[in-house]
Formats: sequence, C-alpha cells, structure tokens
Amino acid sequence: QVHVEESGGGLVQPGGSLRLSCHAPGFEFDLYTINWYRQASEKERELVASISSTGSITYSDPVKGRFSISRDNRNDMSYLQMNNLKPDDTAVYYCNPKSDYGPWEHWGQGTQVTVSS
Repeated sequence: QVHVEESGGGLVQPGGSLRLSCHAPGFEFDLYTINWYRQASEKERELVASISSTGSITYSDPVKGRFSISRDNRNDMSYLQMNNLKPDDTAVYYCNPKSDYGPWEHWGQGTQVTVSS
C-alpha cells in the first residue's frame, strides 16, 4: 500500500537547521523522482528541490546553497537538509514522489517548518 509520510519539521530560529525526512514505501521508489515542495500561507505551492531516479539534482534559486536533497532507495527514504534557515522558508513542506516512467505520483500530508525568533 502506497504511503508517503514527511517528518522533521518544527520551529527553528533564523540561521538554524532542520532535516526533513520522507518515508514512501509501497511502490518502486527507485524509479521515481522525489520532489520536495513547500507552500507558505496564502501563496502558491513551489518546487524546492528534486532528485531523479538517476540521482540528478536540482534546486530552486531561493534555497540553492542552503538546502541539500538526498535519497536512500534501500529504505524508501528521501531527506531535505535545510541550513541557514530564513523566515521566508516558513511553509508546509511536502514530499512528492513522481514516476520517471509513467503518470503516477503520490503526496504526503506535509510537515510544518516555522523559522522565527
């Protein structure tokens, strides 16, 4: 059964770090690109980082140099390491596995990240 669960969010001061985790069992995880999106209050959902099934990585400009995405195919996990966090990073963060070989994709419920002093 497909299940996508994000964890690791919380409240952190500006300049701090958090590591988000995405556990996504129940499908061929290694054949999926893993996207991390975020949605701030009253804003559109935006793509933050992606790692493809072949390991190709992209970042959005606002997080480049501060965030790092990775994956562990053996354990159906993806991670988003977030450093030097800023108040503008405050949002709900979502994990979105998307197949590289078909129309299938899945979403988690999201994890809240709040950056505030």
